[in-house]
Amino acid sequence: MRQPSLLYSIKQVELATRARLDELLKPSGLTTLQYTALTVLERRDDLSGAELARNSFVTPQSMADIIAAVERRGLITRTVDPGNRRRHILALTERGRELLVRYAGPVAALEERMLKDFTRPEQAAFRDYLNRARTAMDD
Repeated sequence: MRQPSLLYSIKQVELATRARLDELLKPSGLTTLQYTALTVLERRDDLSGAELARNSFVTPQSMADIIAAVERRGLITRTVDPGNRRRHILALTERGRELLVRYAGPVAALEERMLKDFTRPEQAAFRDYLNRARTAMDD
């Protein structure tokens, strides 16, 4: 039997991960895409909606809906950039940070589950390979 393509395998891992994240996040009322956007803002608190969309791997239109939903819940703020009045800057609120802290352990456990059959060096190599593959696709 022929092995599935690498692209197919990557998509299957993405779908399995998303299904498990959706289930894990269900009690919070967050979707996986909303959670991803919050984690991006956790790393960098001064993004516009378009920048957040690019970093979260969604379209600007989808991000507009995500921003509206998490802003209504008080998880982010949106302020006008003093240097560019047409640009809005997004930032996590304390409530948003607390939610991410609450889910950090369960999300880390999910990642550990995914990598349980890998040795520590294999895990490091796998991360490196994925990051290099992503960078190669940025061209």
